[in-house]
Amino acid sequence: MLPVLVVHGGAGHIPKERAELSCGGVMEAVRGGYSILRAGGSAMDAVVEAVTLLEDNPAYNAGRGSVLNVKGEVEMDALVMDGRTLGSGAVSAVRRVKNPVQLARLVMEKTNHLCLTAEGASQFARAMGMEEVPEESLITDYARMRWRKNLAPGANPVECQMGKMGTVGAVAVDVEGNIACATSTGGMLNQMAGRVGDTPCVGCGGYADNKVGAVSPTGHGEAIMKVTLSRLILFHMEQGKSAEEASDLALAYMRERVGGLGGVVVVDPQGNWAARFSSLQMAWAAARQGQLHYGLYTGEHFTEPLEKPSQ
Repeated sequence: MLPVLVVHGGAGHIPKERAELSCGGVMEAVRGGYSILRAGGSAMDAVVEAVTLLEDNPAYNAGRGSVLNVKGEVEMDALVMDGRTLGSGAVSAVRRVKNPVQLARLVMEKTNHLCLTAEGASQFARAMGMEEVPEESLITDYARMRWRKNLAPGANPVECQMGKMGTVGAVAVDVEGNIACATSTGGMLNQMAGRVGDTPCVGCGGYADNKVGAVSPTGHGEAIMKVTLSRLILFHMEQGKSAEEASDLALAYMRERVGGLGGVVVVDPQGNWAARFSSLQMAWAAARQGQLHYGLYTGEHFTEPLEKPSQ
């Protein structure tokens, strides 16, 4: 049954011309992270590797490819959580960091704090020897085009959000039964400078507990925070609901109570997993027992061998 890794590439609407990019990226991230689990590596190593690969992929709203704030700048958030110890680390509104998820892990492992923000997080990154990259290296032509479009007089914010390749995340359980989650995002398109969403908030942008499971969400951050989505799902699992049932209950509650749409990937200590969403689409992929599972639309579930055939 173990190990298991599940990742998502963001919930929302993905144009047909970018669907292949979105699906391909999460599949490659799963393969990269699962190779660590299969070699006996930890759940934390696996989720950080998977999310790092997604941050490095310009198709997603995290790391390289992040959306721009109203000032045309990149501000990123990330979180990791270790289900064995309940240790967590997060960063918010960080700039010029290539892989915020790796910085979040350093916050967990090297400080007594749970979250560092803005310039303080950048100073910590430099102290830890993390390379500072030019902001331009994180900005894609696609992100800049959408930023400019949203600034135009009379722009429709809903239309400008279309094509969002969103927040990325991963959950895993390793061969020893330890659980971890990681989530990373560039935030909301044309957000106010300094805006922080759900991602770096424990219980909202992620949660992991060896006794129950792990969650990494995506969607409208303010809605996720209002219902503490990740912890709400684990609450339902504590009451005996499966990962899939708990996800559907919590997503339905968020939609009914605060009008929020989103998606989640979830895993429990036995390796049962779920990828569920209330939005139109969510790119997701999972690896378990030599099989690669993936999908993009509601009800869509493809399976193929995890190993690519030899050329």
